[in-house]
Amino acid sequence: MGEVIGLTASDGHEFGAWLATPEGKPRGGLIVGMEMYGVNDYLKGVCDDFAAEGYLTIAPRLFDRFEPDLTNPYDDVGSRRGKELSAIIDHDQTMLDVTAAMERVRPAGKVAIMGFCFGGTVTWLAACRCDLDAGIAYYGSNMCDYPDEQPKCPVICHVGDLDTAVPPAHVASFQEKHPAVHWNIYSGAQHGFDNSTRTVRYHAAAAAQARQRSLAFLRDRIG
Repeated sequence: MGEVIGLTASDGHEFGAWLATPEGKPRGGLIVGMEMYGVNDYLKGVCDDFAAEGYLTIAPRLFDRFEPDLTNPYDDVGSRRGKELSAIIDHDQTMLDVTAAMERVRPAGKVAIMGFCFGGTVTWLAACRCDLDAGIAYYGSNMCDYPDEQPKCPVICHVGDLDTAVPPAHVASFQEKHPAVHWNIYSGAQHGFDNSTRTVRYHAAAAAQARQRSLAFLRDRIG
């Protein structure tokens, strides 16, 4: 269902993306923001799942400005590298990459963005800075560091109550500033609870409920 394609941002940066195409006429477009581990098999699987639901789905390689086709392993080394890159990335450039991805799927109709971990932060910033129709942030690691940004489209969030990267106190503070941004909080779920390839973090019940809520939100806002 999916394939690697090339994109070019408005500043001339060339980068890769995973594009998953649905059968028949698409309901709309969906950008998937990667974890800090890159566009790996887990993220490609997410794209393929949402393409099966009818959305033209694209996952841009947001670390290609550092190293093309970089994927970090789920271990201490990969985590350290992912955090290093997340800390030094220029989100003005990230938004150029998101915009290029958005333009690729815009012919499908309305476009949403959904992101995980690092990509959850990207989702929030893109919802505030880009011309998108909806945003779904899964446990955006640094999302709460940008409380003064103002969304241009509806946004919902998913986070576990055991998430140490996005702790309850940060969520509560963010909610005070943005009461229109709805947070779904999952009891007993950790950071990364959607990722079934990381069994130590995966929470099947939370992942299933979050997926259904995300699909309902997309059907309402995108088609």
